[in-house]
Amino acid sequence: MIRKKPRKMEGHGEMGLIGEKIDTGLMVRMRDDEYESRSGSDNVEGASGDDLDAGDDQRPKKKKYHRHTPHQIQELEAFFKECPHPDEKQRLELSRRLGLETKQVKFWFQNRRTQMKTQLERHENLMLKQDNDKLKAENDIMRGAMANPICNNCGGPAIPGQISFEEHQLRIDNARLKDELNRICALANKFLGRPLSSLPAPMLLSSSNSGLELAVGRNGIGGLSSIGTSLHMGLDLGDGVLSTSSAMPLIKPPMGLMGNEVPVDRSMFIDLALLAMDELIKMAQTDSPLWIKSLDGGKETLNYEEYKRTFSPCIGSKPAGFVTEATRDTGMVIIDSLALVETLMDTGRWKDMFPCMVARAATIDWISTGSAGIRNGALQVMHAELQVLSPLVSVRQLKFLRFCKQQAEGVWAVVDVSLDISQEGTNVQPFVNCRKLPSGFVVQDLPNGYSKVTWVEHSEYDESCIHQLYRSFISAGMGFGAQRWVATLQRRCEFLAILMSSSIPNEDQTAVISSAGRSSMLKLAQRMTDNFCSGVCASTARNWDNLHVGNVGEDVRVMTRKNLDDPGEPPGIVLSAATSVWIPVAQPRLFDFLRDDRLRSEWDILSTGRPIQEMVHIAKGHKQGNCVSLLRGSPTNANENNMLILQETWSDASGSVVVYAPVDIPSINVVMGGGDSAYVALLPSGFAILPDEPSSYGGPHNFNRTMVKAGDNGTDGGGCLLTVGFQILLDSQPTAKLTVESVETVNNLISCTIQKIKAALKVT
Repeated sequence: MIRKKPRKMEGHGEMGLIGEKIDTGLMVRMRDDEYESRSGSDNVEGASGDDLDAGDDQRPKKKKYHRHTPHQIQELEAFFKECPHPDEKQRLELSRRLGLETKQVKFWFQNRRTQMKTQLERHENLMLKQDNDKLKAENDIMRGAMANPICNNCGGPAIPGQISFEEHQLRIDNARLKDELNRICALANKFLGRPLSSLPAPMLLSSSNSGLELAVGRNGIGGLSSIGTSLHMGLDLGDGVLSTSSAMPLIKPPMGLMGNEVPVDRSMFIDLALLAMDELIKMAQTDSPLWIKSLDGGKETLNYEEYKRTFSPCIGSKPAGFVTEATRDTGMVIIDSLALVETLMDTGRWKDMFPCMVARAATIDWISTGSAGIRNGALQVMHAELQVLSPLVSVRQLKFLRFCKQQAEGVWAVVDVSLDISQEGTNVQPFVNCRKLPSGFVVQDLPNGYSKVTWVEHSEYDESCIHQLYRSFISAGMGFGAQRWVATLQRRCEFLAILMSSSIPNEDQTAVISSAGRSSMLKLAQRMTDNFCSGVCASTARNWDNLHVGNVGEDVRVMTRKNLDDPGEPPGIVLSAATSVWIPVAQPRLFDFLRDDRLRSEWDILSTGRPIQEMVHIAKGHKQGNCVSLLRGSPTNANENNMLILQETWSDASGSVVVYAPVDIPSINVVMGGGDSAYVALLPSGFAILPDEPSSYGGPHNFNRTMVKAGDNGTDGGGCLLTVGFQILLDSQPTAKLTVESVETVNNLISCTIQKIKAALKVT
């Protein structure tokens, strides 16, 4: 039998098969398949490659090649962005829609994936070659230093044996630092379009300055002494397949993606991540001169003059109209470093760890998945929406790199840096209201099962999209700053530790509930709180329609949504209304007042003055008030049914939340028995309380606040920012019309609730 030798795939050659885990038979079939599709763009008329196996007396038919039409290629490329590995059903649909055979579609995708893998391998080989050249250069320098030693005193040739090993090592490090400086300058020139003249000249290392620390910055974090100045390393590019979230379209990075291909120079992403990691490590040092402590030794302020001298902008200059916020905080958390890193590198687990801060998150692209089965060197492109629990603060939409690197044994660092790079003469896109400068955390394992976390948040944002009431609060870093991230992390880790513990805290009154019922109740409460957050924040996590009604207050946000098939809430038209006000009452006092079931009738209009009793109490932390409760309203007459209320409350250094929703008795009995809580319909309402320190409202952005004396109304000369949100079912028919009276009713409900709270606390 005569078999014609297949031609190599155009643009690939034999390199297209490198790295593929296939057997010999599959390789032969792949070569035969190339008669059907060339380079992902050509096609073949006639029979398949199997028809070449004709009889001994027959010659194989000559194949006719033709290229796909531009429309077919465009459609195939668009589909490849969403799904590089279509199944048989998808290929059948594409072949029907584009007028191609299923084999043609199959081979096009096969060649397209092979082409992408080849590009990735070439890039990786280039990086390995560069590292190899650098090692050779260092070796030559070391050999030259050993062959021609120089005397430090006279500058002439030294006597053999006079140069110590330490001196040789210093000179080698000096040469390496020079090379690193040149690489950074070249990178900055590439990004900024101009040479970098602000960097200081490299210092020559000698025995006289042997006290100079070669680690990054001054080592204030235990275990970081092994961090080298040069953080360059080879990144494992994994299997070369880009993972794209189906919930969010692929976002084109500013460096440019050529269609669905790998970036033209993916090393730009890697270099940007390395620069950001270097900056984060230096800013996280305990005794770094980059931070100035307040007189009381508590709050830290970034020393911008020192910052500008130390770092060059890695993502371009600050856009016009943007302001800067920078915060740093340190805390102990009940989680080990490896588990925390895994949580942050998984978008779903990251959102679950910070549910009231991260409204939405998705991974756009994995540049590296790490090495040796862990996240060391993992690099991904992400999209996220960060929120403050108030309708008066715009959601921050970010597109950024997230890079993870192990610094030493038990010491990890994760850094975020925005990809919205604004070069000279380039306008920032309208939807970008914030961008992250290198931010993230360094976590170090402690011997008692805890970890020490040092968190740094550094951002630039458009202040004009923030309400005057919150401008000083946000600029102080209390809304999106490091303190809120650390406080939330501590509270959530404590809750997870209690959830996984076999022992129940003493104040937990859940003896009648099984372990499965306890877990189901906590899951239902978490969904209730997430629903409340989506109702008071203007994120895109849920589809709300904004309303503008003349009689509604200026600072009241009213939104509607039609629920057709979500079993988690009643079907029909749901109306949400929320607003925020400043109250001259300290956050702890207001939180204790709102969560006290004995005082509920003083502010809850819907309770109609009936007494409330706590039936179930599930602790979520050792701090009093962090719990999930089931409340019962006692009937005022024999014909009235008991009213059950599911309530979740928590408080930490960043704020407090009281969220509640009425539930029917049959549904809650199923949940307490360990049943599925996803089918329990909830419409939550509640409060978010944010602390407002005296220093945050005494500045130029003071808005509608009255200074109170220390000690009055339980304050320390300050107050708090209270967000009130209600969700009600207007009509069970999704086709019903929304009336102005309904909007005014919920607006009056908010106003009356705020007035009742002020009256009960005796404030104006």
